[in-house]
Amino acid sequence: MAGELVAHLGHQPRRNILGDEVYEGIKTQIMNRVIAPGSRLNIDALRREFGTSSTPIREALVRLESDGLASKFALRGYTTSPLLSRRDFDDLYELRLLLEPRVAGRAADRQDQAGSERLAAELAGCPAPPKQPGYEAYRDFSAHDARLHDLICELAGNEAIRRALRHTHAHVHLFRLGYGRDLGIHAMDEHRAIVAAIRAGTASAARTAMRAHLRSSRDRLHHTVQ
Repeated sequence: MAGELVAHLGHQPRRNILGDEVYEGIKTQIMNRVIAPGSRLNIDALRREFGTSSTPIREALVRLESDGLASKFALRGYTTSPLLSRRDFDDLYELRLLLEPRVAGRAADRQDQAGSERLAAELAGCPAPPKQPGYEAYRDFSAHDARLHDLICELAGNEAIRRALRHTHAHVHLFRLGYGRDLGIHAMDEHRAIVAAIRAGTASAARTAMRAHLRSSRDRLHHTVQ
């Protein structure tokens, strides 16, 4: 795994590579449920597993807490976050359906050449849908998915909504529930429809496309929630 992670991270100072490698290694185990939801993250055990000092382990855990994948408790240390419950899942999609169609419509109203080009570039850079399960396979697609939705929020010009949606860590939690090739294919088609409507400056079509995407995403993942 270490070799693949180094290749993925590219040319960076050695200390940064080590930190990122440890972070990605622990994150991969959490996303793939090798480390079970709600489990304690033992720094000494992780240090031995990754053959490093405790410093990059602690730094990785801080980053994972920021991602919403770990929580720190007094006297107990870090534990992995639980999977979304049925209520959490329903609440999350209710929030997104309230906010994101409006955001897409606003982005369409405000569309300009620079924003249009950024949307087109993000869409063009979308990786192919993964053919295998597992976080290693869909990591890049998950990152693209989060970037596209965040970019639409940015172009809408409402930083309060953008921060609120970021704070939900929606994409990481939803991808953690489960993933399959068909999910990626459908999401790509839906993203194209959203981007086309925003770039055309058609607010009503952008709202409709975003709403349809979120409802379809909810329906595709509904069966994975306990």
